Amino acid sequence: MPVRPQAGPRPDATGLLLLLVTVIGWGLNWPAMKVLLEEVPPFSMRVVCATIGVSLLFAIAARRGEALSVPAGLFPRLVMISLLNVTAWMGLATFSLLWLAAAEATIVCYSMPVWAAIFAWPVLGERITAKRVLALALGLAGLAVLVLGRGVDVGMEKLPGVAVALSGAVLFSLGTVVTKRWPVAMPPASAAAWQTALGCTPLLVGAILTERPAPEEWSAQSWWLLLYGGLGPLGLCYLAWFAALRRLPASAAAAGTLLTPVVGVTAAAFFLGEPLGLRELVALGLIIGGVVLAIRG
Repeated sequence: MPVRPQAGPRPDATGLLLLLVTVIGWGLNWPAMKVLLEEVPPFSMRVVCATIGVSLLFAIAARRGEALSVPAGLFPRLVMISLLNVTAWMGLATFSLLWLAAAEATIVCYSMPVWAAIFAWPVLGERITAKRVLALALGLAGLAVLVLGRGVDVGMEKLPGVAVALSGAVLFSLGTVVTKRWPVAMPPASAAAWQTALGCTPLLVGAILTERPAPEEWSAQSWWLLLYGGLGPLGLCYLAWFAALRRLPASAAAAGTLLTPVVGVTAAAFFLGEPLGLRELVALGLIIGGVVLAIRG
């Protein structure tokens, strides 16, 4: 009697749900930030959201009984990772929206896994494969379509935004690889809270030196969006992401983040009326294709 092959392990439904919550929350934040920049200066926007998010994360860490202090000798590493993963990402991604539509900024920023695959060679010793070279080529082709798809003149106007968003994506990718090489041995909520707090400190300095926000003039809509940005993408989504990583294979979680730019582009078209035509779809397809190849290595 033939033996029936055993079925493989079933996907963790809770992990998949947590991943879905994460990518939806992160994706919706891009059009939200674009709207906020009409009233709230970029540094101030990030600082207010971070204050809400950090407060929530520390409260959750305390509720869970997690250690809130940074282990001895870990602080310099934590600062370096925070500058790459938070300061560069949150600051540069936000500023890119001054030149780019929310959909365009989302597409550029989520080329991150392509650059992470490149940095993995010198930092982690992972060899450069043909797939990774092709991934880089697809990612660059997607950026070219996004910038120059409507002509050189339009492309030059958007070039500063693409450069800023791309710098954020590259530095975040470097931070991801550095974190994998030298991990931060801290509980998840406490680690996220400390990284966000330390990473947003330079943004606070920037707000003090260059901006004169007038919170009393901000509309109710702006305050609701700031609350969402702090509680959702910077608070609960980070916790959901860490929880999903514990339940799902790393490759599956990384592939799942590809839904984030799809959510961001779709939400920007629905809520902001941004164009969602052939240029955006081709650029999104090329970059996602590159990211898939980079993940598979």
